[in-house]
Amino acid sequence: MNPAIQWITLLYMMLAGTAMGLAYDSYRVLSLKLSFPKWLNALLDLLYWLWAALLVFRMLYAGNQGQLRFYVFLGLFLGVWIYFLLFSVTVRHFVVMLIQSIQYTCRLLWRAVEIIIGMPLRWLWRLLRGTLLLLGRILLFILKLLLRLTKPIWVLPVRWISPPLSRLYHSAWMVRLSEWLTAWWKR
Repeated sequence: MNPAIQWITLLYMMLAGTAMGLAYDSYRVLSLKLSFPKWLNALLDLLYWLWAALLVFRMLYAGNQGQLRFYVFLGLFLGVWIYFLLFSVTVRHFVVMLIQSIQYTCRLLWRAVEIIIGMPLRWLWRLLRGTLLLLGRILLFILKLLLRLTKPIWVLPVRWISPPLSRLYHSAWMVRLSEWLTAWWKR
């Protein structure tokens, strides 16, 4: 095999190792900061390794038509090692800063939606509730007024009907009937 192809493949594998380290650090920080459930962590681990395998085999195929040699593993190891040696801390800080800025932006957007939509809806609800309460009080006042104004019309018939109804309700046969119905209903 041509030495130039071997060096290109070694460089590709170093790039793949660096990309794997970058993706691993980003995923690790995300999973710690966002505290995913265990089942989602397992699924994301599987997806990471599938992605890493596809990346390595794609780079390997681009470098030397998919031939697996010792320098392929050496390139992967060097890429991951160089990444963790030089870039890992910076990438982790960057990902934490990115998460915090996204969370801040989401909170800011939520607050804007709350101010633009929520507050007018609350004001509208308070206005509607106050209007309905006012209309209810006005209606109650009118009904009380009508009741007082019509009192002479309905009080006299009620006073005339009330004593006979009271005697009927307290009569002996009505008391026995109500006791029998109560006993029958309890069965």
